Amino acid sequence: MSRFAKPVFVAAGLRTPFGRGGGALATYDAVSLSVPVMRAMAAQAVPDLLIWGTVIPNLGWSNIAREAWLDAKLDPTVPAFSVVLACSTSMTATFTAAGMLGSGTDLTLVGGSEVMSRPSIALTAEASKRLTDLFATDAMGALAALQALAPSDYVLPTKGWANRITGKTMGDHMEETAKAWRISREAQDDWALKSHQRAVAGWDRGFFDDLVVPLPELARDANPRADTSSERLAALKPAFDRSSGMGTLTAGNSSPITDGAAGCWVASEDGLERLPEGTPFARLVDYEISAVDFHMEGLLMAPSYGIPRLLSRNDLCFSDIALWEIHEAFASQVLANVAAITDPEWVRTTAEVTAPMGDFDWDRVNPNGGSVALGHPFGATGARDLSQAVKELWALPPGSRAIVSICADGGQGTVALLERG
Repeated sequence: MSRFAKPVFVAAGLRTPFGRGGGALATYDAVSLSVPVMRAMAAQAVPDLLIWGTVIPNLGWSNIAREAWLDAKLDPTVPAFSVVLACSTSMTATFTAAGMLGSGTDLTLVGGSEVMSRPSIALTAEASKRLTDLFATDAMGALAALQALAPSDYVLPTKGWANRITGKTMGDHMEETAKAWRISREAQDDWALKSHQRAVAGWDRGFFDDLVVPLPELARDANPRADTSSERLAALKPAFDRSSGMGTLTAGNSSPITDGAAGCWVASEDGLERLPEGTPFARLVDYEISAVDFHMEGLLMAPSYGIPRLLSRNDLCFSDIALWEIHEAFASQVLANVAAITDPEWVRTTAEVTAPMGDFDWDRVNPNGGSVALGHPFGATGARDLSQAVKELWALPPGSRAIVSICADGGQGTVALLERG
Protein backbone atom coordinates (compact mmCIF):
# COMPACT_ATOMS: atom_id res chain seq x y z
CA MET A 1 0.00 0.00 0.00
CA SER A 2 1.03 3.65 -0.27
CA ARG A 3 -0.10 6.79 1.43
CA PHE A 4 -0.12 8.60 -1.92
CA ALA A 5 -2.48 8.34 -4.89
CA LYS A 6 0.45 8.77 -7.27
CA PRO A 7 4.07 7.72 -6.75
CA VAL A 8 6.23 10.10 -4.72
CA PHE A 9 10.01 9.86 -4.83
CA VAL A 10 12.85 11.11 -2.67
CA ALA A 11 16.11 11.66 -4.54
CA ALA A 12 19.55 12.14 -3.03
CA GLY A 13 20.62 15.75 -2.73
CA LEU A 14 23.71 17.57 -1.54
CA ARG A 15 25.04 18.96 1.70
CA THR A 16 27.95 20.90 3.06
CA PRO A 17 30.63 19.12 5.02
CA PHE A 18 29.53 19.17 8.64
CA GLY A 19 31.81 21.31 10.80
CA ARG A 20 32.59 21.14 14.48
CA GLY A 21 31.02 23.76 16.69
CA GLY A 22 33.27 26.79 16.85
CA GLY A 23 35.30 25.45 13.94
CA ALA A 24 35.72 26.04 10.22
CA LEU A 25 32.10 26.98 9.47
CA ALA A 26 31.43 29.15 12.52
CA THR A 27 31.70 32.38 10.50
CA TYR A 28 28.56 31.46 8.53
CA ASP A 29 24.98 31.85 9.66
CA ALA A 30 22.11 29.54 8.74
CA VAL A 31 21.22 31.66 5.69
CA SER A 32 24.71 31.97 4.22
CA LEU A 33 25.50 28.29 4.83
CA SER A 34 22.34 27.34 2.92
CA VAL A 35 23.45 29.27 -0.16
CA PRO A 36 26.14 26.88 -1.52
CA VAL A 37 23.82 23.88 -1.16
CA MET A 38 20.96 25.65 -2.93
CA ARG A 39 23.24 26.83 -5.74
CA ALA A 40 24.71 23.37 -6.26
CA MET A 41 21.31 21.68 -6.32
CA ALA A 42 19.76 24.35 -8.55
CA ALA A 43 22.60 23.66 -10.99
CA GLN A 44 21.22 20.11 -11.22
CA ALA A 45 17.61 21.22 -11.74
CA VAL A 46 15.49 24.28 -11.03
CA PRO A 47 12.78 23.27 -8.57
CA ASP A 48 9.14 24.28 -8.71
CA LEU A 49 9.12 24.91 -4.96
CA LEU A 50 11.58 25.26 -2.09
CA ILE A 51 10.85 24.18 1.51
CA TRP A 52 13.67 24.81 4.00
CA GLY A 53 14.08 25.14 7.73
CA THR A 54 16.27 26.00 10.67
CA VAL A 55 15.61 25.35 14.34
CA ILE A 56 17.54 27.89 16.41
CA PRO A 57 15.55 31.17 16.22
CA ASN A 58 17.10 34.29 14.72
CA LEU A 59 15.39 37.68 14.54
CA GLY A 60 17.45 38.54 11.46
CA TRP A 61 15.02 36.68 9.19
CA SER A 62 11.49 35.33 9.17
CA ASN A 63 11.52 32.98 6.15
CA ILE A 64 14.94 31.41 5.77
CA ALA A 65 13.86 29.47 2.69
CA ARG A 66 13.05 32.55 0.64
CA GLU A 67 15.89 34.67 1.98
CA ALA A 68 18.61 32.08 1.39
CA TRP A 69 17.24 31.38 -2.11
CA LEU A 70 17.38 35.05 -3.02
CA ASP A 71 20.82 35.47 -1.43
CA ALA A 72 21.93 32.63 -3.70
CA LYS A 73 20.85 34.78 -6.69
CA LEU A 74 18.55 32.02 -7.95
CA ASP A 75 15.30 32.25 -9.92
CA PRO A 76 13.11 34.68 -7.94
CA THR A 77 9.93 33.19 -9.40
CA VAL A 78 10.41 29.95 -7.39
CA PRO A 79 8.19 30.15 -4.28
CA ALA A 80 9.74 29.22 -0.96
CA PHE A 81 8.54 28.77 2.60
CA SER A 82 9.98 27.51 5.88
CA VAL A 83 9.12 24.73 8.32
CA VAL A 84 10.39 23.74 11.75
CA LEU A 85 10.02 20.57 13.82
CA ALA A 86 13.18 20.48 15.94
CA CYS A 87 15.59 17.78 14.72
CA SER A 88 12.96 16.46 12.28
CA THR A 89 12.73 19.80 10.47
CA SER A 90 13.98 18.83 7.02
CA MET A 91 12.27 15.43 7.13
CA THR A 92 9.04 17.27 7.89
CA ALA A 93 9.80 19.47 4.89
CA THR A 94 9.99 16.28 2.83
CA PHE A 95 6.58 15.08 3.97
CA THR A 96 5.11 18.52 3.34
CA ALA A 97 6.54 18.56 -0.18
CA ALA A 98 5.19 15.08 -0.86
CA GLY A 99 1.67 16.24 -0.09
CA MET A 100 2.01 19.26 -2.39
CA LEU A 101 3.09 17.43 -5.55
CA GLY A 102 0.80 17.95 -8.53
CA SER A 103 -0.78 20.90 -10.29
CA GLY A 104 2.52 22.10 -11.71
CA THR A 105 4.67 21.16 -8.74
CA ASP A 106 6.69 18.12 -9.80
CA LEU A 107 10.06 18.82 -8.21
CA THR A 108 10.67 20.34 -4.78
CA LEU A 109 13.98 21.11 -3.13
CA VAL A 110 13.77 20.50 0.62
CA GLY A 111 16.28 20.78 3.40
CA GLY A 112 17.63 22.88 6.21
CA SER A 113 20.60 24.50 7.84
CA GLU A 114 21.98 25.11 11.31
CA VAL A 115 24.99 27.03 12.58
CA MET A 116 25.00 25.91 16.18
CA SER A 117 28.20 27.87 16.76
CA ARG A 118 26.27 31.15 16.56
CA PRO A 119 23.09 31.03 18.64
CA SER A 120 21.34 34.35 18.94
CA ILE A 121 21.26 36.11 22.28
CA ALA A 122 17.85 37.61 22.95
CA LEU A 123 16.19 39.82 25.52
CA THR A 124 13.46 38.54 27.77
CA ALA A 125 9.93 39.57 26.86
CA GLU A 126 9.85 41.92 29.85
CA ALA A 127 13.10 43.68 28.90
CA SER A 128 12.03 43.92 25.26
CA LYS A 129 8.73 45.56 26.19
CA ARG A 130 10.43 47.96 28.59
CA LEU A 131 12.83 49.13 25.89
CA THR A 132 10.20 49.25 23.15
CA ASP A 133 7.89 51.38 25.29
CA LEU A 134 10.77 53.72 26.14
CA PHE A 135 11.87 54.12 22.52
CA ALA A 136 8.33 55.19 21.64
CA THR A 137 8.31 57.97 24.26
CA ASP A 138 11.86 58.72 25.38
CA ALA A 139 14.61 57.72 22.93
CA MET A 140 17.45 59.00 25.14
CA GLY A 141 16.00 57.21 28.15
CA ALA A 142 15.75 54.03 26.09
CA LEU A 143 19.41 54.27 25.12
CA ALA A 144 20.36 54.70 28.77
CA ALA A 145 18.19 51.70 29.70
CA LEU A 146 19.84 49.68 26.93
CA GLN A 147 23.25 50.36 28.41
CA ALA A 148 22.00 49.44 31.86
CA LEU A 149 20.66 45.99 30.95
CA ALA A 150 21.48 43.30 33.50
CA PRO A 151 22.31 39.63 32.82
CA SER A 152 18.80 38.71 33.97
CA ASP A 153 17.38 40.73 31.04
CA TYR A 154 18.94 38.36 28.49
CA VAL A 155 17.89 34.93 27.26
CA LEU A 156 21.29 33.26 27.27
CA PRO A 157 22.08 29.76 25.89
CA THR A 158 23.56 28.78 29.23
CA LYS A 159 22.05 25.28 29.07
CA GLY A 160 22.31 24.77 25.34
CA TRP A 161 18.93 24.14 23.77
CA ALA A 162 16.97 23.08 26.81
CA ASN A 163 13.33 22.09 26.55
CA ARG A 164 11.28 25.14 27.50
CA ILE A 165 8.76 23.20 29.58
CA THR A 166 11.14 21.05 31.63
CA GLY A 167 14.23 23.27 31.57
CA LYS A 168 16.30 20.15 30.86
CA THR A 169 18.52 19.61 27.84
CA MET A 170 18.00 16.64 25.54
CA GLY A 171 21.05 15.09 27.17
CA ASP A 172 19.52 15.51 30.62
CA HIS A 173 16.37 13.79 29.41
CA MET A 174 18.30 11.05 27.65
CA GLU A 175 20.22 10.26 30.82
CA GLU A 176 16.87 9.55 32.48
CA THR A 177 15.79 7.37 29.56
CA ALA A 178 19.08 5.47 29.49
CA LYS A 179 18.65 4.63 33.16
CA ALA A 180 15.00 3.62 32.66
CA TRP A 181 15.91 1.27 29.80
CA ARG A 182 19.14 0.07 31.47
CA ILE A 183 21.31 1.18 28.56
CA SER A 184 24.86 0.70 29.76
CA ARG A 185 27.81 3.03 29.24
CA GLU A 186 29.65 0.18 27.50
CA ALA A 187 26.84 -0.36 24.99
CA GLN A 188 26.70 3.37 24.23
CA ASP A 189 30.45 3.61 23.70
CA ASP A 190 30.40 0.50 21.52
CA TRP A 191 27.74 2.01 19.25
CA ALA A 192 29.58 5.34 19.12
CA LEU A 193 32.77 3.54 18.06
CA LYS A 194 30.90 1.75 15.27
CA SER A 195 29.45 5.08 14.11
CA HIS A 196 32.89 6.68 13.86
CA GLN A 197 34.47 3.66 12.19
CA ARG A 198 31.70 3.43 9.61
CA ALA A 199 31.71 7.16 8.87
CA VAL A 200 35.48 7.20 8.39
CA ALA A 201 35.30 4.12 6.16
CA GLY A 202 32.50 5.72 4.14
CA TRP A 203 34.61 8.80 3.50
CA ASP A 204 37.69 6.74 2.69
CA ARG A 205 35.94 4.65 0.04
CA GLY A 206 34.26 7.68 -1.55
CA PHE A 207 30.67 7.07 -0.43
CA PHE A 208 30.15 10.72 0.53
CA ASP A 209 31.95 12.29 -2.44
CA ASP A 210 28.84 12.93 -4.54
CA LEU A 211 26.70 13.86 -1.52
CA VAL A 212 28.88 16.70 -0.21
CA VAL A 213 29.70 20.11 -1.71
CA PRO A 214 33.20 21.09 -0.54
CA LEU A 215 33.54 24.58 0.90
CA PRO A 216 36.69 26.74 0.90
CA GLU A 217 36.93 26.31 4.67
CA LEU A 218 36.16 22.59 4.82
CA ALA A 219 36.09 19.76 2.30
CA ARG A 220 35.20 16.80 4.52
CA ASP A 221 33.15 16.23 7.68
CA ALA A 222 35.19 17.40 10.67
CA ASN A 223 33.59 15.23 13.35
CA PRO A 224 34.37 11.58 12.44
CA ARG A 225 37.48 10.43 14.29
CA ALA A 226 39.71 7.77 12.81
CA ASP A 227 41.76 7.74 15.99
CA THR A 228 38.98 6.96 18.45
CA SER A 229 38.92 3.67 20.32
CA SER A 230 37.06 1.86 23.05
CA GLU A 231 39.71 2.98 25.52
CA ARG A 232 39.48 6.66 24.55
CA LEU A 233 35.69 6.62 24.70
CA ALA A 234 35.73 4.89 28.09
CA ALA A 235 38.07 7.55 29.49
CA LEU A 236 35.61 10.41 28.88
CA LYS A 237 33.65 11.82 31.80
CA PRO A 238 29.83 12.09 31.83
CA ALA A 239 28.63 15.23 30.07
CA PHE A 240 25.19 15.65 31.65
CA ASP A 241 24.79 13.70 34.91
CA ARG A 242 28.08 14.71 36.50
CA SER A 243 27.18 14.41 40.17
CA SER A 244 25.36 11.15 40.81
CA GLY A 245 28.20 8.87 39.77
CA MET A 246 25.77 7.09 37.44
CA GLY A 247 25.99 9.28 34.32
CA THR A 248 26.58 7.37 31.08
CA LEU A 249 26.24 9.99 28.32
CA THR A 250 29.54 11.57 27.29
CA ALA A 251 30.84 13.84 24.55
CA GLY A 252 31.98 10.68 22.80
CA ASN A 253 28.64 8.86 22.65
CA SER A 254 26.50 11.96 22.00
CA SER A 255 26.13 13.90 18.76
CA PRO A 256 28.41 16.97 18.78
CA ILE A 257 27.59 20.64 18.35
CA THR A 258 27.65 20.93 14.55
CA ASP A 259 27.35 23.45 11.73
CA GLY A 260 25.99 22.36 8.37
CA ALA A 261 23.31 22.52 5.67
CA ALA A 262 21.70 19.74 3.63
CA GLY A 263 19.08 19.30 0.94
CA CYS A 264 17.31 16.54 -0.97
CA TRP A 265 14.69 16.27 -3.72
CA VAL A 266 11.02 15.32 -3.57
CA ALA A 267 9.65 14.49 -6.99
CA SER A 268 6.84 13.05 -9.05
CA GLU A 269 7.67 10.74 -11.96
CA ASP A 270 7.86 13.79 -14.21
CA GLY A 271 10.06 15.58 -11.71
CA LEU A 272 12.53 12.69 -11.59
CA GLU A 273 13.14 13.10 -15.31
CA ARG A 274 14.47 16.61 -14.69
CA LEU A 275 17.25 15.39 -12.39
CA PRO A 276 20.69 14.38 -13.70
CA GLU A 277 20.89 10.85 -15.02
CA GLY A 278 22.01 8.41 -12.37
CA THR A 279 20.70 10.38 -9.38
CA PRO A 280 19.78 7.82 -6.70
CA PHE A 281 16.11 7.85 -5.77
CA ALA A 282 13.57 5.78 -3.85
CA ARG A 283 9.80 5.78 -3.57
CA LEU A 284 8.36 7.32 -0.42
CA VAL A 285 5.79 4.68 0.43
CA ASP A 286 4.49 6.01 3.73
CA TYR A 287 5.45 8.08 6.75
CA GLU A 288 4.55 8.55 10.38
CA ILE A 289 4.75 11.56 12.67
CA SER A 290 4.42 10.52 16.30
CA ALA A 291 4.36 12.26 19.65
CA VAL A 292 4.54 11.12 23.26
CA ASP A 293 3.86 12.60 26.66
CA PHE A 294 7.45 13.24 27.66
CA HIS A 295 6.45 13.54 31.31
CA MET A 296 5.63 9.83 31.08
CA GLU A 297 7.94 8.60 28.31
CA GLY A 298 11.41 9.68 27.30
CA LEU A 299 11.71 12.98 25.44
CA LEU A 300 13.29 11.23 22.43
CA MET A 301 11.24 8.03 22.40
CA ALA A 302 8.54 8.96 19.86
CA PRO A 303 10.14 6.88 17.04
CA SER A 304 9.49 3.74 19.09
CA TYR A 305 5.77 4.46 18.63
CA GLY A 306 6.03 5.49 14.99
CA ILE A 307 8.14 2.58 13.70
CA PRO A 308 5.82 -0.29 14.76
CA ARG A 309 2.74 1.61 13.62
CA LEU A 310 4.26 2.35 10.22
CA LEU A 311 5.40 -1.24 9.73
CA SER A 312 2.11 -2.72 10.87
CA ARG A 313 0.10 -0.42 8.60
CA ASN A 314 2.10 -1.69 5.65
CA ASP A 315 2.02 -5.37 6.71
CA LEU A 316 5.78 -5.43 7.26
CA CYS A 317 8.08 -6.77 9.95
CA PHE A 318 11.73 -6.11 10.80
CA SER A 319 13.08 -8.69 8.35
CA ASP A 320 11.36 -6.85 5.48
CA ILE A 321 13.60 -3.82 6.09
CA ALA A 322 16.97 -4.07 4.35
CA LEU A 323 18.29 -0.77 5.72
CA TRP A 324 17.75 1.28 8.87
CA GLU A 325 18.96 4.88 8.91
CA ILE A 326 18.36 5.95 12.50
CA HIS A 327 19.36 9.42 13.63
CA GLU A 328 21.86 9.21 16.47
CA ALA A 329 21.10 12.18 18.69
CA PHE A 330 22.76 9.99 21.31
CA ALA A 331 23.94 6.41 21.09
CA SER A 332 21.64 5.69 24.04
CA GLN A 333 18.68 7.06 22.12
CA VAL A 334 19.20 4.57 19.28
CA LEU A 335 19.66 1.73 21.75
CA ALA A 336 16.62 2.68 23.83
CA ASN A 337 14.28 3.06 20.86
CA VAL A 338 15.36 -0.29 19.41
CA ALA A 339 15.04 -1.89 22.84
CA ALA A 340 11.43 -0.65 22.91
CA ILE A 341 10.42 -1.80 19.42
CA THR A 342 11.96 -5.24 20.00
CA ASP A 343 10.00 -5.76 23.22
CA PRO A 344 6.72 -7.40 22.06
CA GLU A 345 4.90 -6.59 25.30
CA TRP A 346 5.92 -2.92 25.12
CA VAL A 347 4.89 -2.70 21.45
CA ARG A 348 1.50 -4.25 22.23
CA THR A 349 0.64 -2.27 25.33
CA THR A 350 2.34 1.06 24.67
CA ALA A 351 2.57 1.50 20.89
CA GLU A 352 -0.70 -0.47 20.62
CA VAL A 353 0.52 -2.65 17.76
CA THR A 354 -0.34 -6.35 17.93
CA ALA A 355 1.37 -7.56 14.77
CA PRO A 356 4.61 -9.47 15.45
CA MET A 357 7.73 -7.57 14.41
CA GLY A 358 10.21 -10.48 14.38
CA ASP A 359 13.97 -10.26 14.84
CA PHE A 360 15.92 -7.02 14.47
CA ASP A 361 19.20 -7.08 12.51
CA TRP A 362 21.67 -4.53 13.91
CA ASP A 363 24.00 -5.08 10.95
CA ARG A 364 21.51 -3.20 8.75
CA VAL A 365 21.66 0.01 10.83
CA ASN A 366 23.61 3.11 9.72
CA PRO A 367 26.18 1.37 7.49
CA ASN A 368 28.01 4.66 6.81
CA GLY A 369 27.80 6.10 10.29
CA GLY A 370 25.27 8.35 11.94
CA SER A 371 24.96 11.63 13.77
CA VAL A 372 27.25 10.68 16.67
CA ALA A 373 30.13 10.62 14.16
CA LEU A 374 28.92 12.80 11.28
CA GLY A 375 27.40 15.53 13.43
CA HIS A 376 23.91 16.89 13.96
CA PRO A 377 23.08 20.39 12.69
CA PHE A 378 19.43 20.36 13.75
CA GLY A 379 17.76 21.70 10.62
CA ALA A 380 19.95 19.72 8.23
CA THR A 381 19.82 16.24 9.75
CA GLY A 382 16.60 15.05 8.09
CA ALA A 383 17.84 15.82 4.57
CA ARG A 384 21.24 14.31 5.36
CA ASP A 385 19.63 11.13 6.67
CA LEU A 386 17.30 10.83 3.69
CA SER A 387 19.96 11.45 1.03
CA GLN A 388 22.30 9.00 2.73
CA ALA A 389 19.57 6.35 3.00
CA VAL A 390 18.52 6.78 -0.62
CA LYS A 391 22.10 6.31 -1.84
CA GLU A 392 22.58 3.28 0.44
CA LEU A 393 19.29 1.80 -0.78
CA TRP A 394 20.29 2.47 -4.41
CA ALA A 395 23.06 -0.12 -4.07
CA LEU A 396 20.57 -2.82 -2.97
CA PRO A 397 18.28 -4.94 -5.18
CA PRO A 398 15.03 -3.44 -6.55
CA GLY A 399 12.21 -3.73 -4.04
CA SER A 400 14.51 -3.31 -1.03
CA ARG A 401 13.04 -1.17 1.73
CA ALA A 402 14.49 1.29 4.21
CA ILE A 403 13.25 2.92 7.39
CA VAL A 404 14.56 6.39 8.16
CA SER A 405 13.84 7.52 11.72
CA ILE A 406 14.47 10.80 13.53
CA CYS A 407 13.70 11.76 17.12
CA ALA A 408 12.89 15.38 17.95
CA ASP A 409 12.74 17.63 20.98
CA GLY A 410 9.30 18.05 22.45
CA GLY A 411 8.61 14.31 22.51
CA GLN A 412 8.08 13.98 18.77
CA GLY A 413 9.53 11.90 15.96
CA THR A 414 9.28 11.22 12.24
CA VAL A 415 9.68 7.96 10.36
CA ALA A 416 9.76 7.35 6.60
CA LEU A 417 9.35 4.11 4.66
CA LEU A 418 11.33 4.08 1.40
CA GLU A 419 11.44 1.46 -1.35
CA ARG A 420 14.06 0.95 -4.05
CA GLY A 421 12.43 1.06 -7.50
